[in-house]
Amino acid sequence: MTSRTAQPRPASRHKKTAADTAQSSITLSFDDNRLLMLVFGEHDEHLLVIEDRLGVDITPRGNKVAIRGSDSGREMARQVLVELYERALEGLDVGRGDVEGAIRMAMSPVAVARGASEVAAIRTRRKTVTARSPGQKIYLEAIAANELVFGVGPAGTGKTYLAVVCAAAELMAGRVDRIILSRPAVEAGERLGFLPGDMKEKVDPYLRPLYDALYDVMPPEAVIKGLADNTIEIAPLAFMRGRTLSSAFIILDEAQNTTPQQMKMFLTRLGEGSRMVITGDPTQVDLPPGTTSGLTQALDYLKGVKGISQVKFDKSDIVRHQLVSRIVDAYERAGWEPATKPRTP
Repeated sequence: MTSRTAQPRPASRHKKTAADTAQSSITLSFDDNRLLMLVFGEHDEHLLVIEDRLGVDITPRGNKVAIRGSDSGREMARQVLVELYERALEGLDVGRGDVEGAIRMAMSPVAVARGASEVAAIRTRRKTVTARSPGQKIYLEAIAANELVFGVGPAGTGKTYLAVVCAAAELMAGRVDRIILSRPAVEAGERLGFLPGDMKEKVDPYLRPLYDALYDVMPPEAVIKGLADNTIEIAPLAFMRGRTLSSAFIILDEAQNTTPQQMKMFLTRLGEGSRMVITGDPTQVDLPPGTTSGLTQALDYLKGVKGISQVKFDKSDIVRHQLVSRIVDAYERAGWEPATKPRTP
């Protein structure tokens, strides 16, 4: 095994003060220091992220880790390291995104109150996907427990991606017979005839994010075969009218761009043995000015209905680059609202 001292560890970006030196420390011990190489990252880069985000100082020695900082900082860092070690113990990858996710989970007031907890995980043929924020954990649990789930919130929170992951897992486990993914092609007003090519070529640009998510969690050959035999169907919302969708996992993405009529039509397609997830961001409506968003209306009308769960994400659940969360926060502070604000039903 390559020695950990073969490369120098970069200096911590957490600046120590006189108060830091007075803070007490805790020491964690792990059984397998080979796994700690994954937990710490190359040149201890994961430890540097934890130090920077939680304001602690971490010193690794063999299979032990000393954490110095405030009481809350030490406890959060402990939770993060234990969670990452358990991932490695299960044979899962430990990457920068997993570290950021573990930090978000530990920083959640709910997580801090109850200590480390199991993180929701979905296994597919290509990877195991775990929740990287408290909102994602609630979302995955809601999808498992309800036949209809609304996932609402800003871009980058994983609403669509996690729904596709759940759909792929259900299909591969044989609990549904097919996956149906849909989006309103609002930019073309659902009138696609003027675009060049056959119908598939016309709508593919609007559905590309759904293809990307499928290929990320399923083997390419399984996706290609599924698309060929209609086990996986990707179609614009306009193609759903008049159908009853049974034994299927159905996802409607970008639902903020549906009209009330389209939303009601889609909701009533749900057939026996099917599950449905509807995702969208009510702040990014592309409908004509003054048009009511079908998503906003449905969230209001279906509140409290048995068997339906509404999960609302916020900027703390954003799992893209850290700058995305800061950008969303900056727009909120500025009081920005869309030029075509949807009408309240």
